[in-house]
Amino acid sequence: MKNSFYAQDKIGTFLSPNKISIGTGAAKQVGIESKALGGKKALIVTDPGVVKAGLIDGIQESLESEKIRTGIFDRVIAEPPARVIDEGAQIAHEEGYDIIIGVGGGSSLDAAKGASIMATNKGRVLDYAGIDMIPKGGLPKILLPTTGGTGSEVTRVFVVTDEAENTKKVVYSNFNLADVAIIDPLLSISMPPAVTADTGIDALVHAIEAYVSVNATPFSDILAIESIGLIAENLPIAYAKGSSIEARYNMVLAANLAGLAFTSGGLGAVHGLAYVLGTEYHMSHGRSNAIMLPHVMDYNTIGNLEKYAQIARAMGEHIQGLCAYKAADKSIDAVKKLLEAVDISIRLPEYGIRKEDLPRLVQGGMKQARLFVPNPRDLTKEDVEKIYKMALI
Repeated sequence: MKNSFYAQDKIGTFLSPNKISIGTGAAKQVGIESKALGGKKALIVTDPGVVKAGLIDGIQESLESEKIRTGIFDRVIAEPPARVIDEGAQIAHEEGYDIIIGVGGGSSLDAAKGASIMATNKGRVLDYAGIDMIPKGGLPKILLPTTGGTGSEVTRVFVVTDEAENTKKVVYSNFNLADVAIIDPLLSISMPPAVTADTGIDALVHAIEAYVSVNATPFSDILAIESIGLIAENLPIAYAKGSSIEARYNMVLAANLAGLAFTSGGLGAVHGLAYVLGTEYHMSHGRSNAIMLPHVMDYNTIGNLEKYAQIARAMGEHIQGLCAYKAADKSIDAVKKLLEAVDISIRLPEYGIRKEDLPRLVQGGMKQARLFVPNPRDLTKEDVEKIYKMALI
């Protein structure tokens, strides 16, 4: 079987923040980095849970040690609505903040990106949903993740909830790339096991979908397969023993690599079919992805047997001597074992979703059909229904 899958006739692109720093205690550098960007008044964008956990204290101290005044916008909620981002941007603009510091999980980092952009652009954030709709760059921004999951600190996108349409919309722009991403495993130590599991599987989904995407590049392949191996090896440890610095380090690194991978290679149908679980049933993004992952993989494998086989190998499965079909199926086995190890069920009825909800699921999933385009196998409405039925058994 092949170990590389580089299409020499395709142009691959790699995008990343201007600077990425990773290491235990790296968050202490936020003051120095902010000063280097010309920051004099920093708005910290985060959520109440991060503040309650005391994760902001050291960041404020670092900023203030460099004579940078600080303010906190801690009104971010999960799957941030457009109104939250617009509110944060208005505060940044009216109160004269000149740099944004995003601290938290994907929702907080996405809100920080949005606040940065909307502090310097007219209108409302939903006006810029789509690809490269933002006319000019936002305030400088430094992003510090507190979970080993979304990789939002290194991507060119942020997701916003359109409450009027009850759907998620995405803002794509190179202006969303952070000036600096700071990855400090100490910020993720306080995550409870369930959040560790959800965010870790979210990173795994990013890596797998980027790896099998029809838009995969040499960059996304290299980054994604490394991320997959790191997650398979370290997520059970981080889940079982949250104080393990080594496991936490490897998980935040894996999430970062996965974020870089899907920025280059894109996502797919797992995200497309998971979104409705968040918008309609208010499930976390990571858990939604986790539930749908093995079901979509089961449908997808024939679209790229060799790459799914390499996923199996990266996750520790023995595939030598197996035919392509059986080797690819091993990737599904590996994912199911990992989900079982971190106590995540892949059966929708266990979350209160019933067979009677199938039309609602299909309708919501089809709203995200844009994510079917890079998927390794085409999907029709009937295919979407079949996948949801698998999750409803």
